[in-house]
Amino acid sequence: MRLPSPPRKWMIAAAATVLAGSSALVYAQIEGPERGVPPIASTGDFEVSGIEVNVTGKDAEDARRNGWAEAQRLGWAKLWARTHGGQKSSLPDSRLNDMVSAIVVEEEEIGPRRYVARLGVVFDRARAGQLLGVSGKVTRSAPLMIIPVTINAGAPMVFEQRTDWQRAWARYRTSESAIDYIRPYGGGGDSLVLTAGQIDRRSRIWWRALLDQFGAADILIPIVRIERQWPGGPVEATFTARYGPDNTYLESFGLRTSGPGGIAKMMDEGVRRINAIYERALAAGMLAPDKSLIVQEPVDESELIDLEEPAPVVDSGPSRPGDDNYVPSIGPPPPSGTAAATPAAAPSIQSFNVQFATPDASAVTAAEAAVRGAPGVQGATTSSLALGGTSVMRVTFAGDREALRAALAARGFTVQDAGGALRISR
Repeated sequence: MRLPSPPRKWMIAAAATVLAGSSALVYAQIEGPERGVPPIASTGDFEVSGIEVNVTGKDAEDARRNGWAEAQRLGWAKLWARTHGGQKSSLPDSRLNDMVSAIVVEEEEIGPRRYVARLGVVFDRARAGQLLGVSGKVTRSAPLMIIPVTINAGAPMVFEQRTDWQRAWARYRTSESAIDYIRPYGGGGDSLVLTAGQIDRRSRIWWRALLDQFGAADILIPIVRIERQWPGGPVEATFTARYGPDNTYLESFGLRTSGPGGIAKMMDEGVRRINAIYERALAAGMLAPDKSLIVQEPVDESELIDLEEPAPVVDSGPSRPGDDNYVPSIGPPPPSGTAAATPAAAPSIQSFNVQFATPDASAVTAAEAAVRGAPGVQGATTSSLALGGTSVMRVTFAGDREALRAALAARGFTVQDAGGALRISR
């Protein structure tokens, strides 16, 4: 029996999103500042990638339509198995059409009557989550900042110039990962402080200052070493997952591509495998935040001691010339019969890092506006942007950390401690 075809409107929308919109989005975000590669937006939808199809049809368009329909079925089966311990499930095509928000073309070959492709399927979280029984939230790690190191021709680099490894991490959809990535995009001063030499530092003082700047609890160091056989020839890459201020080794693996044209695909696969390594390490308890990196340790009340009241100071009157401690006054004396007024100390102006979720660009603008409206806030500017993840806002505030917490809570935010920063959500 011939399966019903997806609505043409959906086909057109998906094709526009994947073939036109995505390329424009990638170009707009990648081709920005000379060094910066901002992370591409990652929605909270469910994505299943690497689905291979090989189907036929009465013509090229029909074959492609059949291939996309087959990818939806296989994608749903994989998604169900992933969330239900390997169990099997199937749904009618009409139901799948309502839940699929996009088809991602990873690779395809179209013949007169045959369609061979590797596809990705994106399921709408709200609609698919109702059947999956998934609330939409996953247990994630503490915010961990990545420093993606590329070693090419023996020269290590991070953000000194754009690299394929940096682009791959910018493309990676972090919504389904158990790792809460903080992805610096390499713009501004990032290239000056986040260098390959930084990963060899062992000073906790230096790391504390750096992590506090980006609102992270610890560090992840994914490294790729690229070796080219000859110009235009095969490219081999060795990927290594490290973490922490001591540059601790986790795992490594190798990938190979036949030519420069396959480097982007190889890097994307490397990111997926590196993420899997970090997720396994998280599950094993290896990525728990290093206590030595916590900027503000909690106070242990048992260590507090009672302090005696200081002895009152007896004023014996002003010193006179000839006394060793005499310091002449250079200001006008207070009016007779009045006591000198002691002005109230004004609250000091301080800067704090505030983490906030940024699924899209509009979330950045909305969060900045809401924070600026809090009493005592002098300014709020996003210092580290990670669309689709966790961004960091630098907030200038007249008061201390606890006063800022109270001011943000009064604006309707839920405020939590995140290392040396505050994390807000609604």
